[in-house]
Amino acid sequence: MAGGKSSRMKQDKALLPFGNYDSLAQYQYKRLSPYFDNIYISAKSNKFDFDIDVIEDKYNNSSPLVALISIFETLNEEEIFILSVDAPFISKQTIEKLYKEAEDKNSVIVAKSNNGVEPLCGIYRRSVLDKAKEFLSEENHRLQALLKSVDTQEVNIDTNEFMNLNYPFEYEEAKRRVN
Repeated sequence: MAGGKSSRMKQDKALLPFGNYDSLAQYQYKRLSPYFDNIYISAKSNKFDFDIDVIEDKYNNSSPLVALISIFETLNEEEIFILSVDAPFISKQTIEKLYKEAEDKNSVIVAKSNNGVEPLCGIYRRSVLDKAKEFLSEENHRLQALLKSVDTQEVNIDTNEFMNLNYPFEYEEAKRRVN
């Protein structure tokens, strides 16, 4: 997901240079490509300068909930893995653990770090779509609230991988970490 406003960063963080790539979005795409058959970027528009399939939001509001609904309305998939563009240190092992521990009865399987539930690192199943649309119709865009209203499984991940890049100082620290 790369459709956020980046208001705390004061510029579009998905387009910031990262590692040896022109943008954080391209870094994430290249890094995650070996693990998945298909990679898409969810955003308000195709603002990227590399070859990637973009799923554009189908609603005017800007939120991860809108992105989630737009993804399911675009793709004919029963389950998708969601990762925020500003979480560049989530490892293959963390992704594998989410899939390994996922129980069939749950609509959502999300990581739970020392910081709490990480709704933008998880497996979402199509069974969440109707409830997500209900939340959207009520103008409730909080993913945490959605997770509490559906069968959600939290998988404990003991790691320091959940470093979000919301502020310029966090971006600078992440750049030092990746180089």
